[in-house]
Amino acid sequence: MTASKLTKIDHPPATLRDMVQERMREAIIEGAFEPGERLVERPLCDQLGVSRTVVRETIRYLEAEGLVEILPGRGPIVAIMTWEDARQIYDIRRMLETEAAENCARNMTPDREKALRHALDRLRRGFKGKTSGAVFRATADFYSEIFDGAGHHIAWDIVQRLNGRISRLRMMTLSSKDRDQPGIAHMEQICEAIVSGNPAAARNAVERHLDDTTKIAERLFAG
Repeated sequence: MTASKLTKIDHPPATLRDMVQERMREAIIEGAFEPGERLVERPLCDQLGVSRTVVRETIRYLEAEGLVEILPGRGPIVAIMTWEDARQIYDIRRMLETEAAENCARNMTPDREKALRHALDRLRRGFKGKTSGAVFRATADFYSEIFDGAGHHIAWDIVQRLNGRISRLRMMTLSSKDRDQPGIAHMEQICEAIVSGNPAAARNAVERHLDDTTKIAERLFAG
C-alpha cells in the first residue's frame, strides 16, 4: 500500500477500538481496500495513528464479521465474496426480514410508527447526501426498528453478525443503474406497508426489494 486509505485519529476517545473498527469496516465496505488485498499492520498503524495491539484486535473483530480472512503464510486479507456467499446471505435475509416485517406490522403502534418514520427520514438524508457510511448506519437503524417492533431480537443478532457482508453487497447494488427502482423507494414502500398494519403487504414489500437486489447482485458477480 502506497497511498493512505485511512485518516488518522488525532484525538483518541475512550472508545478508540470502536472507532478504529468502524473506520476499517467502512473502508473495506466502500472498496478502499480491494478483495484479496493484504492488510499490513505497520501501514495501518501509521495511517490510523494507533498501536499494533488495536489494529490486531480490529482485524480479529472484522474476521469474525466475515470481512477479513487470515491466510497461512500471507496473514490477513480483505475477504473475497463469491456469488454463492451472496446467494446464501440473501436467502437468510429473505427468511428473517419477511417474518420481521410481518410481525412488526401486526404489532404496529403510534410510537413504533413514529420511530420507523424517523428512521426512514434519516435514511432519506443519507441517500440525498450520497455518503455511504451514513446510508449503511441509517439502513441498519431502519431495520433495527423493524426487528425490534417484531420482537425478533435473536434474529436481529444474526443479522448484525452478517451486517458487514450485507453492507458490502449493498454497496455493490446501490451503485448499479440497472434496477427496477431506487433503493430508497423500496425502503419507503416497506415502511408504508408496515405502518399500515398489513402483514401481507409488509412481506410483499420486503420480497420485492430482495428480488430486485438479488437479481442485480447475481448479474454483477456474473460479469
